[in-house]
Amino acid sequence: MPQHVQGVIAPGRNEPVRVETIVIPDPGPGEAVVKIQACGVCHTDLHYKQGAINDEFPFLLGHEAAGIVESVGEGVTDVVPGDFVILNWRAVCGTCRACLRGRPWYCFATHNAKQKMTLLDGTELSPALGIGAFAEKTLVAAGQCTKVDPAVAPEVAGLLGCGVMAGIGAAINTGNVGRGDTVAVIGCGGVGDAAVVGARLAGAAKIIAVDIDDRKLDKAREMGATHTVNSRTDDAVEAIRELTGGFGADVVIEAVGRPETYEQAFYARDLAGTVVLVGVPSPEMKLELPLLDVFGRGGSLKSSWYGDCLPSRDFPMLIDLHQQGRIDLAAFVTETIGLGDVEKAFARMHEGDVLRSVVVL
Repeated sequence: MPQHVQGVIAPGRNEPVRVETIVIPDPGPGEAVVKIQACGVCHTDLHYKQGAINDEFPFLLGHEAAGIVESVGEGVTDVVPGDFVILNWRAVCGTCRACLRGRPWYCFATHNAKQKMTLLDGTELSPALGIGAFAEKTLVAAGQCTKVDPAVAPEVAGLLGCGVMAGIGAAINTGNVGRGDTVAVIGCGGVGDAAVVGARLAGAAKIIAVDIDDRKLDKAREMGATHTVNSRTDDAVEAIRELTGGFGADVVIEAVGRPETYEQAFYARDLAGTVVLVGVPSPEMKLELPLLDVFGRGGSLKSSWYGDCLPSRDFPMLIDLHQQGRIDLAAFVTETIGLGDVEKAFARMHEGDVLRSVVVL
């Protein structure tokens, strides 16, 4: 029997979000209903609200979540009711050309629940990143549920569902940061700070954090940055080169998603170095670089999709490292809030006051 729960929707472009009653259908084949315990407020949710992703309003927001599997549909064997799971937005198919080549983190046919969640009047909702977890319960594809140790706090575990995994993965998976490397991270919000954590975890010798906000730079130092650069007052490229013997960093991670910061990343890397774009640009943004510089500087220009993670591999591993005290995922949680506080959380995010606000249900 369909269930009625409370959830946060974005009704239209730049309209305030509001709490509405959501209809959750029983899970069909390959689907699961998950009782949400915590969900982080991610910048991507704000992009949905602003219409920067697409215009398929109304959206059921929230995607960076953890909770308990309540029920599963026909054919589901990987998770069972009662499992504690982190939700992921790239459920691999196992049969596309990337999966068959042994690169499932690039899966080109990731899947979501087939059925639609709706409002009481039958209006179909578009769940953010196929999840929609600013709600008491949500319907997802069972492959979007990654089982992890239930001993970890939900508000901590859920962050691996998007931002923290994206940043850590940008360093260790996409950037292939190695022992002794020099790394620069441009943009020190939640994703950028996670990239700092990832670079430290990989053994980077020097980690340079770049931002225009001294509060964020201070937090990046707490997360493991060895040096900081305020690019509002200092030239980021020159500062990074000066800190790396005049050469530039081996890996530069761009966690903003803007042409001007990408250009900084491009010129702040060493010859044959790597640029990793993990910040999400908006559709109208354009980039112009001299093609001769692209050729002459060599190296790799990469985009990091979800930190190129494989949830079944990376989520449990990072939870284990957190429980061992080797990384502090709890440091990303600035505040816990209720469903009715999401609009205020967006404002705090915009002002740079938080790494993560986390809705706790």
